[in-house]
Amino acid sequence: MSAFAFIGVDIFDGTGVRRDHAVIIRDGRVADLLPAAQLGSDMATERLAGHMLVPGFIDVQVNGGGGVLLNDAPNVAGIGRICDAHALFGTTSLLPTLITDTPALTATVVAAVKQALAANLPGCLGLHLEGPFLSPERRGAHDAQLIRQMNDADVDLLLGLGLQTLLVTLSPERVQPRIIRRLADAGIVVSLGHSNASYDQVLAAVDAGARGVTHLFNAMSPLTHRAPGVVGAALDSGQLWCGLIADGHHVHKAAIDIALRAKRGPGRIFLVTDAMSTVGSDIQSFDLNGRRITRQDGVLVLDDGTLAGSDLDMMAAVRFMVQGVGLDLLQALRMASVDPADFLGRQDIGRIAAGARADFVLIDHDLRAKAVWRGGVRR
Repeated sequence: MSAFAFIGVDIFDGTGVRRDHAVIIRDGRVADLLPAAQLGSDMATERLAGHMLVPGFIDVQVNGGGGVLLNDAPNVAGIGRICDAHALFGTTSLLPTLITDTPALTATVVAAVKQALAANLPGCLGLHLEGPFLSPERRGAHDAQLIRQMNDADVDLLLGLGLQTLLVTLSPERVQPRIIRRLADAGIVVSLGHSNASYDQVLAAVDAGARGVTHLFNAMSPLTHRAPGVVGAALDSGQLWCGLIADGHHVHKAAIDIALRAKRGPGRIFLVTDAMSTVGSDIQSFDLNGRRITRQDGVLVLDDGTLAGSDLDMMAAVRFMVQGVGLDLLQALRMASVDPADFLGRQDIGRIAAGARADFVLIDHDLRAKAVWRGGVRR
């Protein structure tokens, strides 16, 4: 494929803003980012009109979208529909996320993700298994009857999946550090969530290789003055990266602001949606493991009022961080692109730099996605 260049718009490369620059795309990747004046006269160009061209967003926790839930559509078509729904809102890479389910359904989803990756399905980055190795006390919307302890057969299964990007959410008080070490040593990204663990239990998991915390504040032991819990350990440990659902319902904006100021690095807080099938669709209710989930006033709830995932897209999360929390736009954009990429250890996405995949979002002044490209192809 011959090279072409985008010009005419400010470019946020993941670190800073480049003005009067051009981004050159060849074979689905960024070939170069250079001053527009240095472009050769024979280079094909497209002048963009918008506020800023930014890296495509990355969402490591997406349960559904476009009217389908991964648990109910465990096939390539279902994964593609989810990816396409979220691409409308700037997400160019995501981890389809399986909510706690049966071993048989889990195996079906794994096979479908492998097929999607082999076919280079646009948007599909790997797989996130959220459960079933969670705390019953902090299960949230997960079915208590499907939650269980991890055994050696489960470990062997996870180690044999062979996925380049596999994220597993587990509860550290129910999974021994030696097992977490085996998973981490095999390249599996271990995230701690739906957990009633103590501060010390979390730090033991970190020492064993745990890297993340799933949806900070939600479904975990809170920070108190005598028992810092999972929240306290997440903020205090520089090794942990923390996903955050920024919709104004899951976490109060003041708590988000406090967490951002308190978080010890180099691990950072990044944005996730925890989106369900409603995103990119007009459906008002759906079932999860036989339980009804209803869309109301911007949230998704079970009949007992328990939050059940979110009705959030990543562009809306960025807007909330800027307009609701008061965060600088570039920091909010990093939380949706560079930071989740770094959490996963992926340098080929989440930034506009030579060698990175040509995934972009053109945003307007109202912080809405005007256009989206995945691998240099406009959605």
